[in-house]
Amino acid sequence: MTFDFRLAVLGFSVQKLENGSNYLSSSDIQSFYQLESEQLTSQYPIFFARIVYHDSLLKAHQEVINYGQDQAPFPPKTLAYLRSEVWLTDFPPTLTLHEFRLKDFSSISYICPIGYRNQKPEYIQIITHQPLSESLQLYVKRSAMLLSKYVNISLDYGRQKTEIKLLEDILHRVGHQLRNSLGLIGLYAHNLCLGLEDSPWQEQATIIGESIQDLDTNLTELIDCGQSAKLRVKFQDLRSLLVESITSLQPLINQKQLKISIPDTSTILKIDKLQIKQVFDNILSNAVHFSPNLGTITCSWQIFQDEVLIKISDQGPGLSQEDSQKVFTPFYSRRKGGTGLGLTIAKKIILDHQGSIWAQVLSESGAQFSVILPRPRNG
Repeated sequence: MTFDFRLAVLGFSVQKLENGSNYLSSSDIQSFYQLESEQLTSQYPIFFARIVYHDSLLKAHQEVINYGQDQAPFPPKTLAYLRSEVWLTDFPPTLTLHEFRLKDFSSISYICPIGYRNQKPEYIQIITHQPLSESLQLYVKRSAMLLSKYVNISLDYGRQKTEIKLLEDILHRVGHQLRNSLGLIGLYAHNLCLGLEDSPWQEQATIIGESIQDLDTNLTELIDCGQSAKLRVKFQDLRSLLVESITSLQPLINQKQLKISIPDTSTILKIDKLQIKQVFDNILSNAVHFSPNLGTITCSWQIFQDEVLIKISDQGPGLSQEDSQKVFTPFYSRRKGGTGLGLTIAKKIILDHQGSIWAQVLSESGAQFSVILPRPRNG
């Protein structure tokens, strides 16, 4: 198997996510390392491969072991010696191959570090019948490079899992508090309607009750945003969705005489329309709020094979260093009277769509929010 083909194997976890699973599991990670160890022992003269790695989900170091064809498994005492790492007298640089002497072994042992995490090494250890040729040495180094890339992917998804869980907890906690208050207000509104029968004020009390019901419906949708399993994904046109968000803000845009720049091109995304629109509504609402009169808000995107990069920028006062660090933090708001949840929810929605979102200060003036979303291969 050539390295180019093996590198393609890295896509199996990403493909799993595209097929509807939100996170990598520890069994996925172990399967990938097991597959790599099997590929190593298929190369003569390698007859033993041991890969030590950090599982970001279990938050512990793990190992996979594989033997070459016709090679008998090592006895427990030998494996215990290898795991003790007493032979690891030096810590070579990552992605370099080094020979290490093993006690009571006539065979040759090599290790190629993948990285050093939590004060422990992650590495490929192989034992061979004879010295490795230059091509096989390169093969092992490339295996380490491949595993290093995979480590980064698993760490990213591990961080996302933790972050999403935190945001889910926040949304549910806030939703519970708001629902209690709405229930109490709704009860008072209902009592007012009963007590104001045949009064001209009854209509206003009825409107209050209906508004409470609308808020309760919106709150349900908000809580649903905290559950990625409830994503209702369909093919949607990117430009049309942004135009909808812009149209809903048109009165404020007209009031400040703002110019909105948007490309004529578009692309198709597989997304939950209501949730992604909520993201655009929030970013554009902030852009309109902070834009000076007669300013310009610029929407643009770059279309790549598997994803689209969307940028929305304004000419407002920009972001302070504190803003750029905290803008997605729950309850942090730059707007007077703001809840500080809009961008937190936006980030949660983007993460649920396997995308990413970040803010930055433009060099001239203003702020820019960038969103990356996966794109169907034939979109």
